[in-house]
Amino acid sequence: MKHRRWFKAFALLAVLSVVAAACANDSGGGGGGGGGGVDCATVEFGCVEVGADEAINLGAAQVISGADATLGQDQVNALELALDHLDGTFDQKDGTLLDHPVKLTTEDELCSAEGGQTAGTALAADASIVAVIGTSCSSAALGVADKLLGDKGILLISGSNTSPALTDPALHNPFYARTAHNDRIQGAIVAEFALGADLGAKTAATIADESPYTQGLVGAFEANFEAGGGTLTGSEQVDSEDTDFKPVLRSLAEQKPDVLYFPIFVAACTLIIKQAAEIMPDTTLIVSDGCLSSDTLKNAGKAADGVWASSPDLSAFQTNEFYSGEFIPAYQAAFGSDPLSVFHAHAYDAANVVFEAIKKVAIDNGDGSLSIPRQALRDAVFATSGYKGVTGTITCLPTGDCATDVTIGMFLGPGWPVEGGKGDTTAKYTDTKSLDDVL
Repeated sequence: MKHRRWFKAFALLAVLSVVAAACANDSGGGGGGGGGGVDCATVEFGCVEVGADEAINLGAAQVISGADATLGQDQVNALELALDHLDGTFDQKDGTLLDHPVKLTTEDELCSAEGGQTAGTALAADASIVAVIGTSCSSAALGVADKLLGDKGILLISGSNTSPALTDPALHNPFYARTAHNDRIQGAIVAEFALGADLGAKTAATIADESPYTQGLVGAFEANFEAGGGTLTGSEQVDSEDTDFKPVLRSLAEQKPDVLYFPIFVAACTLIIKQAAEIMPDTTLIVSDGCLSSDTLKNAGKAADGVWASSPDLSAFQTNEFYSGEFIPAYQAAFGSDPLSVFHAHAYDAANVVFEAIKKVAIDNGDGSLSIPRQALRDAVFATSGYKGVTGTITCLPTGDCATDVTIGMFLGPGWPVEGGKGDTTAKYTDTKSLDDVL
């Protein structure tokens, strides 16, 4: 089936949602033990009550099984390191927050809407969950986990959702935020790279699946590729559960595109890489971060050689002494490998943004217990400005985008920056853009 481009819709509702979110940022809440006049019995969404001897319960909705498990497990690993570092050191002993331990309650969102429904339902039903880090995949969040949790006043903040739809003013849930980039940026940089001196592409074809992640990336790439003077020769949509992509590839191959861009998740992406190597040997293959995984490299084998992958440029984090000198060694010591995917640092930052917000709004009840107002916590996260995270400076916009200046790199297989990457794993091309720079 031909891929339908997704276009951004702006309406009066969109404007009102931005205004409402901006006003919410100014509403304030409890903080510093004083509570700021918050009455948990009457404030909207109430408070999370943490007993004197109880842990603060942080939820996680991540894909931890199936073909895309490396994407979620990488982030769960980072969240465990965030708990470890609450005392200022990585010693594999969890620290405390406001004199309370923090525990992690993880649900598997399966990288699907159905999984997001199950995980979101379970976490929303737990009154002790203060906030949720997730989801891994945009399809598990959009209209599913974001709504289930938002309806209960539970903040959902993702380290790897990148679909533009999630922070579109017309669709944004007011309790949703992310430290991951918006794929309006990634799609623009991939198109720029394809058109540029490295590839010099004049024509391109695309393959999307049914997920909002893929739809958003393909739409952004196509718009920017055509705006840059390129020609689209074909655009197809497939089912992510398919295994035989040869008919689609043969159809696209007829026009002999210079580039084939298919930002699809690990299972289907791996199969397309292998099948395209046979059917379109003269076409340059480009994938994105949903496919950039140690499992893809392992399962695609030699077919991954020469495949370009876009993702956050981890080398940009290397200038952060904490990331290269403490975080990565701690990750290796705790889990016995290099990071499995590319969003570990984003998840780590998401957790710490939440921790800082909890410090600001939690009410000390004087007996060792805490009350954490849900609305005030949400407002404190959205008021985050100039926070120095591992991934860069984090400033949250009213629609939930907190990564406003983003560096995307292009990596040439098998030199992808994940466990199993071989040879030179540095970006061969990199650019930094903000949302104001792109279509």
